[in-house]
Amino acid sequence: MDISGRLAQANGRLRSSKIGIAIQQRGNTLWLRGTFPPKSNSGKTKPHQQRISLRTKENPQGVKATIAGLQYAEQQARAIALQLDKGQFNWADWQLGQAQEAETVSDWVEKFETEYWRRRSRNQQTETTWKKDYQIVFPKFVEFAKDAEISVDLIIKFVSQTKPDTRSRKRVCDILGRLAKFAKLENLDAIKELSGNYSPGTVSPRSLPTDEQIAQWRDKITNSGWQWIYGMCAAYGLRPHEVFHVDMLDFPIARVSDETKTGERFIYPLYPEWVESWNLKEIVLPNLVSMKDSSNAKLGTKISGFFYDFKIPFPPYNLRHCYARRCFEFGFTPDFGAKLMGHSVTTHCKTYRAWIDEATYWKVYETLINRVGRPPAP
Repeated sequence: MDISGRLAQANGRLRSSKIGIAIQQRGNTLWLRGTFPPKSNSGKTKPHQQRISLRTKENPQGVKATIAGLQYAEQQARAIALQLDKGQFNWADWQLGQAQEAETVSDWVEKFETEYWRRRSRNQQTETTWKKDYQIVFPKFVEFAKDAEISVDLIIKFVSQTKPDTRSRKRVCDILGRLAKFAKLENLDAIKELSGNYSPGTVSPRSLPTDEQIAQWRDKITNSGWQWIYGMCAAYGLRPHEVFHVDMLDFPIARVSDETKTGERFIYPLYPEWVESWNLKEIVLPNLVSMKDSSNAKLGTKISGFFYDFKIPFPPYNLRHCYARRCFEFGFTPDFGAKLMGHSVTTHCKTYRAWIDEATYWKVYETLINRVGRPPAP
């Protein structure tokens, strides 16, 4: 039987004895993993999953993944479990010869996650950010690295597997660049250079619906709840999930709560006629009670699913893009439009104006050039 089979047997015996410690093979050495009290310098207060190296003064390289090594590791797992049961566990007994700094990719990812949550409170927004960004990149990088020591060269090899000048490439570079900085690696510019030229503003402009088409599709929706959601996205330029976090107490002003991506803000309708004729003052949601407490990402996905099922020829986010276009058409300054939409002036100018076509610019030009009081030519 090979060593992996012996390892499985040893862990099976530990589980049968109701010992919550497992033996792990990392490269050619054995480690123990289980739920242990926090180390004194960890900043944590509750027991959590950690590893224990089996290095000793006599064996500074660690316990080899051999049959004899497995027997020793199993004995140590049982000894630690006994200490935990008696409340006698002390890290000082088990940190002899421990590495002073984590070296492998998985070690650094674990340390990064601990520090990430130490600096942030857990809420819907931070959980979504972790899952949509870090949790997409880190597991793949750990799998790619196996038990290799973290390095810029290793990161570059991993990044090189992604397609250049794409959102995916930029996200991987951003996330692993932060990990590299956290691990105090050198030559971080090499990672940054791989990001390429991607930015939301470089994507080809979408074919946005006209305001007439937006109104027509709203009238085709028969369900009052979905009709209200559609109307709010169209009239106020809301992000899809924000319709679940809005109040209309100051109608026609809509107020988005602080549970959203950019926090609390107010929004004015650019077509007051829409909010009146569509009766948006009265909040009417579809039968999605179970979705009310879901993450913002899930709420947005649910709304996108309705647009797809109802065969609306554009995604819900295009209604937000059209609101941005309208801000420009109506002559609002970038800082005014950015304030209403809940993003920076840079985003408003760089990203959203990327969706404005030449005809829109011409329309604004004609309006301004023919306005009363325009300075005359000398």
